[in-house]
Amino acid sequence: MKIAIIGSGISGLASAALLSRDGHSVSVFERFDAPRPLGAGLLLQPSGLLALNRLGLVDQAVAQGAPVSRLIGRTPKGRTVLDLRYADGKPGDMGVGIHRASLFNLLHESTLETDIDWRPGHGVERLLDLEDAPRLMLENGEATERFDLVIAADGSHSSLRRQICPKAHAPVYPWGAMWAILPETQSPHGDELDQIYDGCSVMIGLLPVGANPSDPHGRPGVSFFWSLRGDAIPLWKAEGLDAFKKRLRSLWPRAAELVEPVTDPAVFAEARYRDCVCPNWRNGRSVLIGDAAHGMSPQLGQGANLALGDAVSLAAQLKDHAPVTHALKAFEADRKPVARYYSLMSRSLTPVFQSSSRIIGMLRDTFMGVFCRLPVLRNWMSWTLVGRGRLPW
Repeated sequence: MKIAIIGSGISGLASAALLSRDGHSVSVFERFDAPRPLGAGLLLQPSGLLALNRLGLVDQAVAQGAPVSRLIGRTPKGRTVLDLRYADGKPGDMGVGIHRASLFNLLHESTLETDIDWRPGHGVERLLDLEDAPRLMLENGEATERFDLVIAADGSHSSLRRQICPKAHAPVYPWGAMWAILPETQSPHGDELDQIYDGCSVMIGLLPVGANPSDPHGRPGVSFFWSLRGDAIPLWKAEGLDAFKKRLRSLWPRAAELVEPVTDPAVFAEARYRDCVCPNWRNGRSVLIGDAAHGMSPQLGQGANLALGDAVSLAAQLKDHAPVTHALKAFEADRKPVARYYSLMSRSLTPVFQSSSRIIGMLRDTFMGVFCRLPVLRNWMSWTLVGRGRLPW
C-alpha cells in the first residue's frame, strides 16, 4: 500500500520502519525541517522492550540505556510511600531508563535503512477524502497525492485528532513539569527510579538514562523531573535558579547535588500533558496512533511503551487483514483495552501525586506504603508497572 505517516515521534518512526520493511510505500510528513527528539528520559518497560525486539533494536536500547530494577518513592523525611520491584530480575522483567534522544536515534537510523520517502518541513493542516483514498492538505496550501492509508502520529497535541474522531477531547492537565537531563555525578544513582513526594504538590524524580547524546564529555545522564502546576511555571522561572536550588536542598539533598552545577535556566524545559479521550481511533482509511490516540499524564510512564506497541500491532494487523478498514478495526480492538486501562489508571493517580489536596497526600503517605507490601495488591501494581495491564473489555 501507499501509506502516509504524519509525525516522526516514537510511534511514527516505529510504524515507518515496520511498514516499510513489510513492503509498503511509506511517506513521512514532518512539520520540522528535520526529524528531532523532544522530551527527556523514558522508562522502557518489558512491553516496550518486547516491541523493540520486533524492530530488532532491543539490544542496542539496553546497551545505551540504564537498567532499572525498582521504583521507590518517599517523603522528604524518609517515609516509604511507594516501593515496587521488577520480578527478581527474571528475564523479560526489567526496566530500562533511556534518553529520549537515544531511542529516537535508534528508531530514526532504522528508518534510514529502508526506502522511506521523507518530507520534512511539510506540516499537515487537514485530511481530505477519508473514506476513499485520502489526501493531505499541507500548511502551505498544497494538496498531496492520494494514499491508501493515513496514520496520524502527531502526538498528544495532535491537530488532526478531531477530524478523525470528531467526539475527541484532550484537555491540558493543570499540572506539568520542569525537566532536564543532567550529567551523573561521582556518586552513582544506582538502578532505581527514585522519587520524593512532599504532599501532592511536590513530586521530584530521578531516572538514570545511560548514554547522554548531548553531553560533550560522554558522561551518563540522569533525567530530573520537578512537578509543577502549569500556571506556576512563570513564577518558577521568575524566582530564578538560586531560589529553586535552596528549596531543593531542603527537600532532597541528593537531587540538589545534581542540580547545583547548573547555571543556565534554559537547561530546564517545560512539559505539559493532555488527557486524550477518543471514542474512535479510525475514520475511513485514516487512524490515530500513540499519544494522538491516547495521550495521558506521565504518572505510569507508559507513553513510549504504548506508542511502540501500537506500531507493532498496526503493522501486524495490516499484514493479516484485508481490506485496510478491517485491519484498522482489528488494530483498534487489539490496542484499546490496554490504552483504556492506562488512561484510567493515570487519570485516577494524577490527583494522588499532582494536586493541591493535603488530605489526599496524608492518606497516600499513610496507606500506600502498606498496600505495596500486601501480596495481591503488590502483584497487581507490579503487573501494571511492567506494561501488562488491560481492561477486561
